[in-house]
Amino acid sequence: MSTVRIVTDSACDLEEAVTDQWGITVIPLIITFGDTPLVDREELSPEDFYRRMAAAEELPTTAAPSPGSFEEAFRALAADGADGIVCINLSHELSVTGPAAQTAAAAVADVVDVRCVDSRSLTSGLGSIVLEAARAAADGAGLDDLEARCNDLAERTRMFGAIDTMENLRKGGRVGGAKAMVGTMLSIKPIVDVSSGRVEEAARTRTRRRSFVWLRDRIVADEPVTHLCVVHGAAADIDDFLALLGEAVDPDRIRTGWIGPVIGTHAGQGVIGVTYAVAGDS
Repeated sequence: MSTVRIVTDSACDLEEAVTDQWGITVIPLIITFGDTPLVDREELSPEDFYRRMAAAEELPTTAAPSPGSFEEAFRALAADGADGIVCINLSHELSVTGPAAQTAAAAVADVVDVRCVDSRSLTSGLGSIVLEAARAAADGAGLDDLEARCNDLAERTRMFGAIDTMENLRKGGRVGGAKAMVGTMLSIKPIVDVSSGRVEEAARTRTRRRSFVWLRDRIVADEPVTHLCVVHGAAADIDDFLALLGEAVDPDRIRTGWIGPVIGTHAGQGVIGVTYAVAGDS
């Protein structure tokens, strides 16, 4: 039986216990506060990150892993017996992390076959694809099958975020198609759509409560959905949203977690995200 291993980056926001359980290799991005670079997940937890960001005068910056970081991981997995690797990364539209992995894959082509997948997603959207791949790999799925599964799930994955402030997105230059929202950011609670891999405007709501209702109604409208996740960036009202969503969706279907530093740097404190996969063509 072939042995295929799964690699991703720290924007997946999967907890260490989960990545350890499924043997997922996570290549970290770097978060820099002032002159202090910190390795995501290893030197900076989500809780620490949001505390630091709240106290910082300037936004932190994020840096993608080098191709060498991926190459080192690929070679180590090959030496450990992997005869194939699927590397799934955050949206190539928003980061050079995926292209760095592609460069590394080419460098090790004579050693191991590495298939790079653009998740076209972030945080739990990316994480869900990674978990699906890891479970399938554990069941013995081959490299071609895994690559196809990942691309299919990426195509069907939706991601929406209720942003508490546009300031981080504006300063970080990641607003994309949501630029028109910036001028009125003080009077709205915007919702962004990252389903295409880019940050686009989805809706403008006048209150936080209305943004929660919009997210809930969008999920219900897209039912049946799978891989439903709710994640947040130190949002004090996360329980309020989960309670509202729980009125329409069985809470047992929902995976919850933190939005880590990679995405939190741009989305800002208070962001609440929902990710899920819509049904495929019958």
